[in-house]
Parts: sequence; C-alpha cells; structure tokens
Amino acid sequence: MEIIQVVGLGLIATFLILIIKEQKPIFAFLLAAFVGVIIFISIAGKIAEVLGVLQSLAHQARVNDLFLETILKIIGIAYIAEFGAQVTRDAGQGAIASKIELAGKVLIMVMAIPIITVIIETVIRILPA
Repeated sequence: MEIIQVVGLGLIATFLILIIKEQKPIFAFLLAAFVGVIIFISIAGKIAEVLGVLQSLAHQARVNDLFLETILKIIGIAYIAEFGAQVTRDAGQGAIASKIELAGKVLIMVMAIPIITVIIETVIRILPA
C-alpha cells in the first residue's frame, strides 16, 4: 500500500512541477527536491527494518561485523550518490551529477579494499604453493 502513496505523491508533484516550471523554475526545482527528500524519509523506517534483519542474519551466520558494516556503508554510499546525482541532474547539472556518481564509485572501491584483501588472501591460502 505504501508504494501507492509514494507513486501518488510523485505523480502529483510531477504535475505541479510541470505547471510551475514555466513561470517559476526555481520553485519547480525546490518542489522536486522537497518531494524527493519526503519520499526518502518515508522509506527510512523500512531501511531500518532491513538493516535489523541483515544484522540478525549476520550474527546467526557468525559473519565478522567489519564485513557487514563495510557492505552496509557501501550500499549507503551507492544510494546517497544516486539520490544526489538525480537531484543534481534534475536541476540541469548533468556534469556535476556525473562527478557525484564518480565520487560514489571511487568511495565504494576504497571501502571494498578490506573485503577484497580478505578474499584474495583466502584464495592464496587455498591454492597449493
């Protein structure tokens, strides 16, 4: 049922933005950004539920907390970078949006180094000398 509310809000905002954009483009952009933030906040509770389930599963599987934290940070970076890039692109700044996406990808690679290192070390130990 929540998706209907999110889509409804998005459609109403889109129609209003199309009407306002001709007269006051800055208000149209602000409305788009505001609605984007409202939608993001409305799903924050669901994100918290998912994080709780993932933490519970990780503890049951005896996964190192460092790996879970790193993966969750990587997912967070991806979502935040995508959201920022979309808002920037909506404002007509495609070049800046591309740089936000690039920064997100670089930060994800940096965050993944410890996991990649453990995987490579594990593979090296498994392979015969």
